[in-house]
Amino acid sequence: MSAPDVTVAVTGAAGQIAYSLLPRLLDGTIFGARVKVNLHLLDVTPALEALGGVKLELEDLRLPTLGRVLTTDDQETAFTGADVAVMLGAFPRKDGMERADLLKKNCHIFAEAGKSLARVGKPTCKVLVVGNPANTNAAILARNAAPTIPAQNVTALTRLDHNRLNSQLALRAGARLDDVRHAVIWGNHSSTQFPDASRATIAGTPVGEALPSADDTAWLRGDLIACVQKRGAAIIKARKLSSAMSAAKAISDHLHDLLNGADDWVSMGVASDGSYGVQPGLVYSFPCACTGGGAFQIVQGLEIDDYSRGMMKATEDELAAELQDALAAAAE
Repeated sequence: MSAPDVTVAVTGAAGQIAYSLLPRLLDGTIFGARVKVNLHLLDVTPALEALGGVKLELEDLRLPTLGRVLTTDDQETAFTGADVAVMLGAFPRKDGMERADLLKKNCHIFAEAGKSLARVGKPTCKVLVVGNPANTNAAILARNAAPTIPAQNVTALTRLDHNRLNSQLALRAGARLDDVRHAVIWGNHSSTQFPDASRATIAGTPVGEALPSADDTAWLRGDLIACVQKRGAAIIKARKLSSAMSAAKAISDHLHDLLNGADDWVSMGVASDGSYGVQPGLVYSFPCACTGGGAFQIVQGLEIDDYSRGMMKATEDELAAELQDALAAAAE
């Protein structure tokens, strides 16, 4: 009896994030050790030669989960038959580049991707947008992919910020990373995001008890938040390139939990349904409970203090302005 198979489309597949991500898609963690993974690798025409080299390396990995590998510069070819689409391809953020410039470059890319998915995509396809500005790109893609692909099937990556927050808490407490639970990211994958550790526990102990000093308290609402908000910019400044291996790990974590379920809250950019007063239609990072098979629910009933409400509103306002600008740019 043959093993099941899954088809994964990856855009920007000749890029640096894909180079770290593709082996993770084949290691059995996300889709299972007996599932064949067919890869539809998409990039721009000038990158096709490099993409051919990526295909050769995939063959040389000798991983038993590798199915067929298709390389193409045509979106509809890449998206046809895809069960999962990972949208890495975007105009890259560069040192000193304004988000408004990035938005204008990318809104047309993601509008066209959404239209292509609507034409040839499976209604069940799970789409993960990584290319920045990820939340707004996801909102634009979802609008153009509807109604073929439901809005809840389109998510944006804030798991990298989530992982950064959890890592910083574990380092501060001298704890294992998997000891940290219920730390979440609200809002945009940008410097306005709200890394919220107020409900976190570390090895089962509330964060205020695990980090009890006055310095710890100041750090939790000061340097910790700034560190996570500005981590991407710090990496760009140091590497002259954006995050790659940590982004690939975050994508893997996001897909694993979305498809297999998770026993902790997961930070994901999802279409707002009005929860916590967030404007419906924005793709906003909430704490989500993933139950597997692509199903999730926004965690409800969390008490929000005035400080947190202000932080959440600031990032919502940025997302609302970005979406308005993106819709205007897409209409040009």
